[in-house]
Amino acid sequence: MPDGDLSLHNVTRPEARFPIECLPKPLLCIPLVAQWFWLAIRHRSLTLPSAINPAIPTGGLAGESKSAVLAQIAPAHATHVAPWHLVRPNDDPHAIRAAANLAYPLIAKPDIGWCGYGVQRIDNEEALNAYAAAFPPTASYILQHRVTAPNEAGLFYVREPGAPTGRLHGLTLRHTPTVIGDGTSTTAQLAAKNSRTASHTPANPDRIPNYGEPVPLTTIASLRAGARYEDAARHITPALDARIDAIARSMPHFHLGRFDVRFPTLSALRRGDFQIIEVNGAGSEAIHFWDPALPLLTAFAGVFAKQRLLFHLGAQMRARGTPPISPLALAQAWLHQQRLIAAYPPSN
Repeated sequence: MPDGDLSLHNVTRPEARFPIECLPKPLLCIPLVAQWFWLAIRHRSLTLPSAINPAIPTGGLAGESKSAVLAQIAPAHATHVAPWHLVRPNDDPHAIRAAANLAYPLIAKPDIGWCGYGVQRIDNEEALNAYAAAFPPTASYILQHRVTAPNEAGLFYVREPGAPTGRLHGLTLRHTPTVIGDGTSTTAQLAAKNSRTASHTPANPDRIPNYGEPVPLTTIASLRAGARYEDAARHITPALDARIDAIARSMPHFHLGRFDVRFPTLSALRRGDFQIIEVNGAGSEAIHFWDPALPLLTAFAGVFAKQRLLFHLGAQMRARGTPPISPLALAQAWLHQQRLIAAYPPSN
């Protein structure tokens, strides 16, 4: 197995006949919503999972501030977090970028977001001006150091309330939509050959990459942008477990979430060498079940188990005195998030 750039890894990995990622949205959502309502009836609360992470509004189910969650990581772990700074309405992004010593290229992302909407690579002052002008004027966004490490993963963490330590329940490699040069075809021609990349228009469509050269087509490694998720739990090590657990326990009352990280090599990741680009709370998907190599029933079983875990942990937190938020408050947070997403500039 290559230990470096994972865009070269498992490009032709066999897929299940009916992977969960290919299901139409209703066929995916209906059983999950039905199970959620069944669990809500059983536990007498529609929003019980919101109690899991009480220091995060809604527990991280919807509408939480990404910067506020990142800020909960203790300074002792700062070397494992990609530097960032929040740009609030009426702030001068150039002054903030300069004060934070963030060099181009950098990443701009909404403070309240989902699935990579509104995330852009910013290469220069003109691009930052364009992003700021297109962003909703009453919303905040984050400027973040662009981590040059070539690989990305989602680390799904769980700690039982009251337990002294937690552990990783999943590790997912996120393969950005990428074409591999053959020495003769343009990037546009290469993209057209694969169903995952056919909808993308490369930044330099007429360029002919060298043989074997990987050319990423997007900034975001999101399923909606054609990324591929690979269940890689086999790479969880005691060192990686301990590193994430220490970071998660430095955050107040954090019990479940996904740490999105970038890292140079698999060996480095196994040693606990990575940089966090984002932390998601109770609403984070256990994306290892979105591996297209998993049979459909196996994937659904995993997603159902994750929802049962949410209610299990929420019930423990409620018993310890943390009440869930109201259904109205959760609905308002979700609707606010959806309205913002609709107004964000496109990701690139």
